Amino acid sequence: MTRLKGPDLLALGFMTFALFVGAGNIIFPPIVGLQAGPSVWIAALGFLITAVGLPVITVIALAKVGGAMDSLSSPIGKTAGTILAAVCYLAVGPLFATPRTATVSFEVGLAPLTGNAPLPLFLYSLVYFAVVLAVSLYPGRLLDSVGRVLAPLKIIALAILGVAAFMLPLGEIGEATPAYQAAPFSQGFINGYLTMDTLGALVFGIVIVNAIRSRGVESPRLITRYAIIAGLIAGVGLALVYISLFRLGAGSHGIAGDATNGAAVLHAYVQHTFGDLGSTFLAALISLACLVTAVGLTCACAEYFSRLLSLSYRTLVLLLAGFSLLVSNLGLSTLIQVSVPVLTAIYPPCIVLVALSFCWNLWNSPGRVVAPVMLVALLFGLVDAVNAAGFAAQLPLLLKHLPLAEQGLGWLVPSVLTLIAALIFDRLRGEPATQTA
Repeated sequence: MTRLKGPDLLALGFMTFALFVGAGNIIFPPIVGLQAGPSVWIAALGFLITAVGLPVITVIALAKVGGAMDSLSSPIGKTAGTILAAVCYLAVGPLFATPRTATVSFEVGLAPLTGNAPLPLFLYSLVYFAVVLAVSLYPGRLLDSVGRVLAPLKIIALAILGVAAFMLPLGEIGEATPAYQAAPFSQGFINGYLTMDTLGALVFGIVIVNAIRSRGVESPRLITRYAIIAGLIAGVGLALVYISLFRLGAGSHGIAGDATNGAAVLHAYVQHTFGDLGSTFLAALISLACLVTAVGLTCACAEYFSRLLSLSYRTLVLLLAGFSLLVSNLGLSTLIQVSVPVLTAIYPPCIVLVALSFCWNLWNSPGRVVAPVMLVALLFGLVDAVNAAGFAAQLPLLLKHLPLAEQGLGWLVPSVLTLIAALIFDRLRGEPATQTA
């Protein structure tokens, strides 16, 4: 029986960590730290739940079923499961996350030097996705190219930034914004959505499992064990990165008090602390972080859609990289503006699916419980999405006053109530009828 040796297992953990840490993971915590003020660690707790806890739990849930999202969504039926998987893959793939990696890395790293004009962005994204394409064409080498080369470089760069945040603080913590004064925990919780890590975990599950299998490991038990270890390594790394970036943002009020996004906070801190050399360092860090994530997303999407469509993996890699190139040139503001309500809508049913996957063996029929709770989570997630899109005035009065609606969690109470009702129904119906020959 083939087993992973220590260096391979560590490389797998580094690869998993590197796949998760993209531009969003680096730019969102500093702005949370800046805006949360004295409540930074309460907001950080909410953020860590959705940006670390849920992704790690998702990796574990997927590892238990072999890595494929199709298996995880089996209780809701093949058609609904396929639709959900396709939406998740497209959201964290060519529609939002993959193009965002190029746009953010350009605007944070190179735009201050080249200007934010369309031509420099196009030339940068062209080279960027050419590299993504070249690496993604050989998914069997991910453990070597990402786990042994790119991931360690990424970790070293993040470690330097993290140590600097604690050893070289800039000043005192400023006042919290009104939103964080009112509800710091829920604000952090919702901002954790924007990292897309839970959706990314649903996508990366198959990449992690395939990386394990590429080393000759075939035992389902060992694959599950190694994937769980990799997820835990990645989770610890993510938590350390976020905590250091929260600290960086919280202490940057004196130099970036008027910043509206984490990129501005980061740039101000690095420029103040390290000078022009720091700006170059930041550009390299963001580009490397984004590149690794883009490779993982492209590989995962191509792997999934090659099984769904009559197209080869290599053809899909080419199409996905080309489409992501086009979308990235729409600009960061447009991408974020469109992605926020979409993520607000699709996160709740995905959270429900992952959370309930650990309880299947407790019920007579998992489908009786999982399907209705996910449907309710989706419907009320859509209500939250309408609110996030700025159209709250068009909602019925009843939907405006749902419990936790002001915190963007209007889906939670209806989902819990539906879960209770579904559990009672499942217990009353008993075991599903089985056909006998």
